[in-house]
Amino acid sequence: MPTIRPSQPEDMAAITAIYKHHVLHGTGTFEIEPPSLADMTARREDVLSKGLPYLVLEDGGQVVGFAYCNWFKPRPAYRFSAEDSIYLAADTAGKGWGRMLLAELCQAAEKAGIRKLIAVIGDSGNAGSIGVHTALGFNHVGIVSGCGWKFERWLDIVMMEKALGLGQSQPPA
Repeated sequence: MPTIRPSQPEDMAAITAIYKHHVLHGTGTFEIEPPSLADMTARREDVLSKGLPYLVLEDGGQVVGFAYCNWFKPRPAYRFSAEDSIYLAADTAGKGWGRMLLAELCQAAEKAGIRKLIAVIGDSGNAGSIGVHTALGFNHVGIVSGCGWKFERWLDIVMMEKALGLGQSQPPA
């Protein structure tokens, strides 16, 4: 059974390799060139510096997935709204690990004070990511059509959201 834990610096090579596969072969990210290990490490440090979660999924001692959230936009008013990101190794599809990892990320984000988790899903044909978010209670809020160009075609993004904790029912503490 896989385990989920906070990421560590020594996980970054595996995280970078997982993400590289998605950049080169998938439409879940709109990056075109895979970021370097140094870039991915800096991104992780940025997330952690904000007190936000950066998790890994480990199976048999190997990192096979990662998830984190970061402020939806950089301006301070967005500090209670975060965008989630979740990636799994290519050979892990269909095991339910994405749902497990996203559920843990939702809990960790709530503990970090996030009130709204936002999914910006690359490619409206990304049934796996849309399905995992739907299963965990995210609501569909819209599609931005043809806003990305990758693999010689226009791609949509699907926007989904989930209130965490008190959501917008009360001001933050």
